[in-house]
Amino acid sequence: MAKDYSDGIVLSQPRPYLTRMFLFLALAGFLLLILAPRLVEAFMANPGLNGLIVATLIIGALYAFRQVLQLGPEVRWVNAFRRADPGLAVPPAPRLLAPMATMLGNRKGRMTLSAASMRAMLDSIGSRLDEQREISRYAIGLLIFLGLLGTFWGLLITVSSIGDTMQSLNIEATDSVTLFSSLREGLQAPLKGMGTAFSSSLFGLTGSLVLGFLDLQAGQAQNRFYNELEEWLSTVTNVIDTPVTPEGTPVSAEQASLMALAGQIATLTEQMQTEQRFMKELAANQEAMRPILEELTQTMKKRGA
Repeated sequence: MAKDYSDGIVLSQPRPYLTRMFLFLALAGFLLLILAPRLVEAFMANPGLNGLIVATLIIGALYAFRQVLQLGPEVRWVNAFRRADPGLAVPPAPRLLAPMATMLGNRKGRMTLSAASMRAMLDSIGSRLDEQREISRYAIGLLIFLGLLGTFWGLLITVSSIGDTMQSLNIEATDSVTLFSSLREGLQAPLKGMGTAFSSSLFGLTGSLVLGFLDLQAGQAQNRFYNELEEWLSTVTNVIDTPVTPEGTPVSAEQASLMALAGQIATLTEQMQTEQRFMKELAANQEAMRPILEELTQTMKKRGA
């Protein structure tokens, strides 16, 4: 029967964050269904760019769900590791906790960590979590950029079309009906350009809003996992930073005394080596000054004679 070394801290699965993400997408889908006729018309104003925006949104949303779903195996591995018998093998760690599994793979008995080891583990895991969120942040910025790109593209079409329309008008014509008809036909291109601009902005900003909420929930799930992992590691960390063996067990008092004595001997040896180097340099300086002293002595003897 497995012994339970639990300390009251159990890492939670990220199910609440997945539920919020699904509910948010359901609400967005309901609004999309209501506004479908208008949205289809706006989408067809520039299907190429708007299709790219929608594809970016779908890929970013799938990646946000992937970030949250990846935390499930990590949580199960940590909980299994905490409850496992000392010395028994635990399931292979997922990618995120691979460094932690490597450092704790040879534990025996009740696990004890030093403060430096705990901080190294948390820094490694934190950097991996931040690296995963970089793609979501880039996708949010890309949606905004594509929306602005469509806006400037549409404005460029509008301005050039208005210029062409003004040049094609014959203001000297006496027939107002002909003049109005030409103006109406000439304004179709500028209006199409405005449709391109506003539709791209609509899809780009809306997509960034949806993906931003999903990324927020993924970030909260990752922060919760990180905080709970830190709370558990703090319960097995030696706050006075007592030396530990490679297996993770605390060093005994006799071993600590021997380690302290060895450190003092090493310090004394370094001091003796420093003094020896100083004596050698002093002897070398005296040897270099000997010819000068001999010459000075001979000069003084000659003056005395």
